[in-house]
Amino acid sequence: MKTTLPVKIGNTYTMTITGIGSNGEGVGRINNFTVFVPYALPGEQLDVTIQTSKKNYAIGKIIRIITTSPQRIAPRCGLYYECGGCQLQHLSYDAQLKIKQQQVKDAVERIGKQKNLLIHPTLGAKQPWNYRNKMQFPIGMDKKRVILGCFSQGSHNIVDTRDCYIQKETNNNIANAIRDAVQKLGISIYDEDKHIGTLRHIVGRVSETGDCMVILVTATKDLHHSKELVKLLRQRLPKLASVQQNIQTYRNNVIMGRETHLLWGKPSIKDSLGTLTFHISPRSFFQVNTSQAAVLYQKALEYANLTGHETVIDAYCGTGTITLFLAQKARKVYGIEIVKPAILDAQKNARDNHVKNAEFIVGDATIVMPQLYKKGVYPDVVVVDPPRAGCTPTVLKTFANMHPKRIVYVSCNPASLARDIAILADLGYKTEQIQPVDMFPQTYHVETVCLMTAKSSGKKQ
Repeated sequence: MKTTLPVKIGNTYTMTITGIGSNGEGVGRINNFTVFVPYALPGEQLDVTIQTSKKNYAIGKIIRIITTSPQRIAPRCGLYYECGGCQLQHLSYDAQLKIKQQQVKDAVERIGKQKNLLIHPTLGAKQPWNYRNKMQFPIGMDKKRVILGCFSQGSHNIVDTRDCYIQKETNNNIANAIRDAVQKLGISIYDEDKHIGTLRHIVGRVSETGDCMVILVTATKDLHHSKELVKLLRQRLPKLASVQQNIQTYRNNVIMGRETHLLWGKPSIKDSLGTLTFHISPRSFFQVNTSQAAVLYQKALEYANLTGHETVIDAYCGTGTITLFLAQKARKVYGIEIVKPAILDAQKNARDNHVKNAEFIVGDATIVMPQLYKKGVYPDVVVVDPPRAGCTPTVLKTFANMHPKRIVYVSCNPASLARDIAILADLGYKTEQIQPVDMFPQTYHVETVCLMTAKSSGKKQ
């Protein structure tokens, strides 16, 4: 029997927006049925046409704003409503920070079932524009014209972008130089539908000093006119330090492959966080907002509450950024990471920063941590900064079984954080406080640092 839904595709309804969804869209109800409306804001009354209708929700498009939110502003970017790179440019920055705090609160209450937690106001960026030190743009063709930029919302149509307001200016210069050079040289562009052609993505990386790296992601090992391309880029980009080719042959949405070749210049560029310096290679993980990353890591260090006598485990250490921050105040820090190239970068970063109390181990945390425990390594603090999906229950149980006094959880996804703190609550860890940090202004993304403490001291086995 077919269920009749409360709203019908193509029909227009009047509704009031009551909240913001996890992707930055407005949320309200029509006939007691949830409707998501992109670019709508809480408190606004709208005429909305239903475009998509599912079993439990619908998606609508704004036809007319009847009552406008006082927090609504004109987007700075002329491509904003076409491009999918930003979702909150139509909202004042102060309001963005409040909504991100609420997003974290809603997740921990709804998903984590944790009530009355201390969730601080979001730490905003001093510069909420032109902050991204890393650009990843797909490249394509529009008839005979080379285009590159972000995908439009919910599609793989490229919006040709010449001045992205969240990218550092050097990354915009890289994009524009490559567009012109590829057009001039007639370099083959990859077609993802037919799986033919060469150039598929452009990646730019910029250090705080302005030195930059260009990575040309190709679907083939051969890149014709590579020498001419490098020459043209060097003419246009005075602080260009490295040009590399990354080969990604698979038919998927993963941007970079495992094979990289240096075409010209240095194999890496240097960047800094606080007093520490880091080598950034094409596939290195490094936070895209350098100044806010320093704020995030400083908060993690504060929550770790180190006096110089503690043993710390950093369970998803990557290239060692948080690990080296912690090493400044700890007796000993162990960084664990399953990706071997990241560990090699971490070891190099430790040597370059003259850090001798950090040890990096390749492996799965669920295997490495019990091994360390059996050897007599009893961490006072465990720090974890997992991927967006969060931690598995096995990983969380591994943390609890080592009986640290504190767990500092750095998260890029309030939903997975909420789920994991609920699991850790059952494993004996109480959430004390959560600090949202705005790493990605103008977007719906929010980072958080969460402090958890052991409900009882526990007994080492």
